Amino acid sequence: MFLEKIKTPGLSHLSYIIGSGGQAAVIDPRRDFEVYVERARAEGLEITHIFETHRNEDLLSGSPILADLTGATVHHGPNPAGNVAFANTTREGDCFELGQLKIEVLETPGHTDDHLAFVIHDSEYSEGPVGVFTGDALFVGDVGRTDFYPERKEEVAGLLFDSLQKLCRLGDQAIIYPAHGAGSVCGSGMADREFSTIGHERRNNPRLRISDRDEFIKAKVAEHHYQPPYFRLMERLNLEGADAAPRIMRPRRLGLDDLRESGADHLVDVREPLAYAAGHMPGAMCLPVGMIPAFAGWFLSEGDRIALIASEEDQLAQAMAHLVRIGLDNVVGGYVGVVPAAAQGKAMRSIPMIGTKEIARR
Repeated sequence: MFLEKIKTPGLSHLSYIIGSGGQAAVIDPRRDFEVYVERARAEGLEITHIFETHRNEDLLSGSPILADLTGATVHHGPNPAGNVAFANTTREGDCFELGQLKIEVLETPGHTDDHLAFVIHDSEYSEGPVGVFTGDALFVGDVGRTDFYPERKEEVAGLLFDSLQKLCRLGDQAIIYPAHGAGSVCGSGMADREFSTIGHERRNNPRLRISDRDEFIKAKVAEHHYQPPYFRLMERLNLEGADAAPRIMRPRRLGLDDLRESGADHLVDVREPLAYAAGHMPGAMCLPVGMIPAFAGWFLSEGDRIALIASEEDQLAQAMAHLVRIGLDNVVGGYVGVVPAAAQGKAMRSIPMIGTKEIARR
């Protein structure tokens, strides 16, 4: 069995490629999908299946694009919110074979109505479940949020409790493969660990240790999570299917004068705050590259024309990747090297810097 975790920084998204006997499946692929094709090719595997644990709210699915490229079939759970245009509906008890592996479907609603878990059976290692792709139902140290259906908050919290009990019945030996790690907005207390099992979570996960259904519901209903406006965009596009991203992954390079005349709705300066304070273009938004996944969706909207300002090429590429993954595609170009432009006498702005002693004095 081949199994590899693909991490997406910023969003703390985890996707997977699993294979055996020349076949492979990808679980919850991100929009910039090339990594899955490259890994499958390196292992001599053909991607034949794509499994979605649920309709994501925080990032765009790469499933329709990857399916078009590889001919693989996308499998998604029953979705009362609407038809998933690019996927076949799969249900509890369905099984898929990949060489010596069997992938069994469990319906695990609660986080979302369409949520599925995919159980790994490998006859070479064990008669019981070897592992389970838990999506956003069960994380390392936490469980999924249940606030996406405010008019049904007690009901969906109860559904998640039932789903977690179903996962626990797979056995303590089963390794869990969640769709997010620490730092994701899809939970509130995820542990910063790479590995866990059903048994470890059953004994140590605060929410999973609650054995009373009513107590669990009360605890989940009391939680508070933020929902950035872009979540609505993700929900819609993950039903319709997002376009491929190769063009926007390589932004057009702009000069400083081009940047001013680009017609962009937003100038987004992705450099570090100290660099921004030292010199920046008038009207530019300070949004350091590492903060884009968490905050861009609060300030930028679908269709907004965006121009980027970065200190180096790698930083520009990283900013583009972050934006592409949350559907903010309308990037007119990017400029690299604001500080040299300031030295050439271009119109700039700066922010005076003060120390902590001065802050205390004021």
